[in-house]
Amino acid sequence: MIHGNIKGNQISPQRFEVIVNELPSFLIHSSSRYHIMPELDPYEYLNIRIDPDGTVTRLLNLPPANANPDLNSGAAVFSKDAILSEEKNTAVRIYLPSNIITKHAAAATTVNEKMRLPIVFHFHGCSWVQFRANSTILHASRSLFAFTIPAIVILVDYRLAPENRLPAPYEDATDALLWLQKQALDPQGEKWLKDYGDFSRCYLHGSGCGGNIAFNAALRSLDMDLSPLKIDGIILNQPLFGGRKRTKSEMKFLADQVASLPAMDLMWELALPEGADRDHPFCNPMADGPHKSKLRSLQRCLVFGFGRDPLVDRQQEFVQMLILHGANVEACFDDSGFHRIDIVDPQRAAILDEIAKGFIDS
Repeated sequence: MIHGNIKGNQISPQRFEVIVNELPSFLIHSSSRYHIMPELDPYEYLNIRIDPDGTVTRLLNLPPANANPDLNSGAAVFSKDAILSEEKNTAVRIYLPSNIITKHAAAATTVNEKMRLPIVFHFHGCSWVQFRANSTILHASRSLFAFTIPAIVILVDYRLAPENRLPAPYEDATDALLWLQKQALDPQGEKWLKDYGDFSRCYLHGSGCGGNIAFNAALRSLDMDLSPLKIDGIILNQPLFGGRKRTKSEMKFLADQVASLPAMDLMWELALPEGADRDHPFCNPMADGPHKSKLRSLQRCLVFGFGRDPLVDRQQEFVQMLILHGANVEACFDDSGFHRIDIVDPQRAAILDEIAKGFIDS
């Protein structure tokens, strides 16, 4: 893993052939793992069905995981849910590692500033259209992250596309920041946060499209008075970006089993504002736009990427953009991994969490 510090038109639901810009002939060779799949239904790939009213039926049904707020349950990590907006149907799930309670009890105090935990917002991935905060996969991974760092983790249950297109998830992210600010200022605010959280050490963390949300939330936070909160850094795990012009890695891995090119095109078709193309800044932050004037002021940033991810070229271009605009970036790229390898490889997930821990502790 390369690890260094740097300053500085509706898609048809019918099966169709993959169409890419200037497709090189070697990609058609059937002996390659990444050959073109002549019949690929991106809707089936994403486990969704578009309904006549424009909403989505989500066919990936994972069992929900219940929160466990009982501090006497003996769990390694406790969790509880809180409503962000009843109108928008958004919420957060808060994770508290049990060892902080033990430490405070041993110190015979409920307020020890040096023992307070950083607060990490997490924005999940999965194609803009899937998953809620109570999914078993998210619940398990955020519990482990909270225990490893250790930190209080706030998993944001943001609105999904296409019912709620961008910038709705960005708005939900800023709602979460304002909710935390309210807890900090309210003497009767959320007790776990008031007793154990360090409001001056907040982080925005996201994976895949959640990395995209974390980045855009960080940009928006620069225009907000969040006192006493301080956003101390952002952690982007294989962030999802795109663009109209295909990159070499997208061409090379266009039939990737996790992030195929037609599936990614469909993600953006469903998530971007009506009429927008993939060079919209929400998708392609490397394109010109007023957001670039903010990059110099961006909080320090940690970016993860993997060499067999179709998105890796865009992630590296993103890092270079941050560098050119004077941002403080720590980039970690591993040649051997693929998109969201941390979901299926616990050892790799543990490595990413340890690097994130070092970033947060620094």
